[in-house]
Amino acid sequence: MLERARARSGGGRFAGVVLGIAAALGLAVFVWIVGDIVGRGIGSLSWDFLRAEPLDAGRAGGIGPILVSTALILTIAIGVAAPLGLATAVFLSERLPGRSRGQRLVSTCLDVLAAVPSIAFGLFGNALFCRALGLGFSIVSGGLTLACMILPWVTRTVEQHLRSVPDAYRLGGAALALSRTTIVWRLVLPSARRGLVVGVVLGTARAAAETAALLFTSGSVMRWPTSLLDSGRTVSVHIYELSMNVPGGSDAAYGAAVVLLVALLGIQALAKWLTERWLGRGGEA
Repeated sequence: MLERARARSGGGRFAGVVLGIAAALGLAVFVWIVGDIVGRGIGSLSWDFLRAEPLDAGRAGGIGPILVSTALILTIAIGVAAPLGLATAVFLSERLPGRSRGQRLVSTCLDVLAAVPSIAFGLFGNALFCRALGLGFSIVSGGLTLACMILPWVTRTVEQHLRSVPDAYRLGGAALALSRTTIVWRLVLPSARRGLVVGVVLGTARAAAETAALLFTSGSVMRWPTSLLDSGRTVSVHIYELSMNVPGGSDAAYGAAVVLLVALLGIQALAKWLTERWLGRGGEA
């Protein structure tokens, strides 16, 4: 018995060392990437860089119109994907039996959509929104394409949180003669509100960093947008264009990358603040 205990203790220490090394390597890679971006891009940041128009194909000037186009595209994407994802998640968790054929079919479709490459979404968005619906290369086309792309992430995240709500909530509401709709909206959804926040944050983070899908839908025009039907370039597309197609644009690309990195960290911080303060530190789900 003593030898077995020693063997288990030794195995536990070895596993701890391996996990510690893996965590250290992951942290080192993160610090390396962030340090390289910040170190090479921090010098380009200024108030004028954030509000001025790009000049000389983006080598000079700023990224003001690009930030506006990015914000508009993300607003459309989240504004469409969040309610659709919530409705689909409620339908899957509350209306379909757990292992029914319909539930498996919808879940499989969502999983397949989540695995589709972003460039395939770009081709789909170009064919449907830009050509079939006549929206052209526009902010609307880009936002709707991103909404289709992040919809599976939002839906599956919210669904898992809805399923984690104890059945006692539903049974208690039924015992009080509440309708099924009332139980969902008054009891289940408030208990799973963290899932909606997490799903929206994950979807926003992925959409903000997307490039391939937007090259085929929103275009890459750098001027100030005057309507949602104008073509608009996002920060990620701007970084790609400067790095790949504009000689001498690497400094501006790194500056835009710092802005994008700070924006993503800000989204994460906002989500954490919401879950800890607005939603409560000890809330359910």
